[in-house]
Amino acid sequence: MASAEQATQGFSLPPIVESFNKLEPRQRLIGMIGVALLVALAVGAWLWARQPDYSVLFANLSERDGGDIVAVLQQQNIPYKYNESGTAVLVPNAIVHDTRLKLASQGLPKGGLVGFELMENQKLGISQFAEQINYQRGLEGELSRSVQSIAAVKAARVHLAIPKQTAFLRDEQKPSASVLLTLYPGRVLEPSQVAGIVHLVSSSVPQLNPLNVSVIDQDGNLISQKKNPLEEAGLDPSQLKYVREIESIYIKRIEEIVGTVVGARNVKARVAADVDFSQSEQVAETYRPNPTPETAIRSQQTQETGSTVPGAQGVPGALTNQPPAPATAPITTPNVPAGGTGAAGSSQPFTKNATINYELDKTVRHTKGVPGEIRRLSVAVVVNTKVDDKGKAAPLTPAEIKQITDLAREAMGYNQQRGDTLNVANASFSPVEKEAGQELPLWKDPENIAIGKEALKYLAIAVVAWLVWRRMIRPTLDRLAEANKPEPSLNEDGIMVIDGEPVEDAQAAFERKRAEIRELAKQDPKLIASVVKEWMGGNEPR
Repeated sequence: MASAEQATQGFSLPPIVESFNKLEPRQRLIGMIGVALLVALAVGAWLWARQPDYSVLFANLSERDGGDIVAVLQQQNIPYKYNESGTAVLVPNAIVHDTRLKLASQGLPKGGLVGFELMENQKLGISQFAEQINYQRGLEGELSRSVQSIAAVKAARVHLAIPKQTAFLRDEQKPSASVLLTLYPGRVLEPSQVAGIVHLVSSSVPQLNPLNVSVIDQDGNLISQKKNPLEEAGLDPSQLKYVREIESIYIKRIEEIVGTVVGARNVKARVAADVDFSQSEQVAETYRPNPTPETAIRSQQTQETGSTVPGAQGVPGALTNQPPAPATAPITTPNVPAGGTGAAGSSQPFTKNATINYELDKTVRHTKGVPGEIRRLSVAVVVNTKVDDKGKAAPLTPAEIKQITDLAREAMGYNQQRGDTLNVANASFSPVEKEAGQELPLWKDPENIAIGKEALKYLAIAVVAWLVWRRMIRPTLDRLAEANKPEPSLNEDGIMVIDGEPVEDAQAAFERKRAEIRELAKQDPKLIASVVKEWMGGNEPR
């Protein structure tokens, strides 16, 4: 308790001021500078800790949108700042989402494009031509906004050429469209994405043919051009993807079945598939020889002809012995009545004609080849060497190689007539080395760099504060405490006292005993001398 009161009295304000005045001018100046630096560091650290983290509110704004957004932020007293390049507006991280929703409710940012909101401010009595122009501008703006929603597209402009409708069909013109894209650096559009943009624009305009839609990038390259027939002979991206899928399927089959025997990490397979994408059509028409028992009769016609001359008739004489008259057709000459002239009992030959029409025996075969047929498979399989009981690598036996070869042949559907090949090799796998740049080192990770910078700031403040305390403030306080410390003295009993309070520590006891010896030496010097002689005589060797 005495020590606490003593310390309190020792560091009371008036004694400290008096002690501070006792210091040299240079020491007082150093102390004042140290205290000022320490206060400045404390205030700066407090203000820096209170400063919020800023996040991007909007980026890549046009000048008009940027001015409108800044005006709204100033009106609502929302703190903001710009990034280093001045292309983005930043607000405190805690209110970024609320601010974004508030600005969206006011239609900001507009993106430099006008959509169908242009039709909401139509004036009464506007002409039909102006109304059509506003509709076209709104449609172009809406299409541009839709195209800009694609991840790789930074900005987009859509231009529509919609001809005026006419009553004459021969004078009718079809609409067309042009799309200008500004892509982000390092980004490209896949052919499927370009086709999607073309389909989006053509589907939004009546009677717009997708072939009349042109898409170009910021460099002026036409990226929606038609394919050259010579280029179509090669593999397009969809066909390459189909080949890769086939190869992946076979690789998975082989590695799964062989991996069950040697281990999943001890087998690697690669497949090269030769796929035929040509498409052919064939029509064949064949006839079988006729007639056959199965042949059906379409029609049959039989015709029988013949004539018979009657015997001698009439009165015998010269007239009846005349030769017969020339034969005539019954259509032009009437039939001779019975009893005509002629030799008795003579007749003409009898004829019979038959016509048979058979059904045609025809076979029509229409054959259409399906594209994507596998013409040949080339498979390579590498199996890792096994480890024996002693921990050494040992090659596989011929029986094991044959077993793995048979499993791989069955898994790939080996077809010798197709020309498939299979090669199985046994080798020791080398350790897998990580590709350069596959994983960033810890000191190159952006997140770790940001954390390190933040920690470095706090560490720098702590180091500076410690140096100021150690080199400037603490020595000054020590000098003040030393100057303000009361001097010890001895009381009547020879005990050291400070401000009237006895001090019973080891130093005080030593000082007290030394004072008693001095007092005894003054009173009886002979006694002290004899004691010293006795000490000296006792140390002599006997």
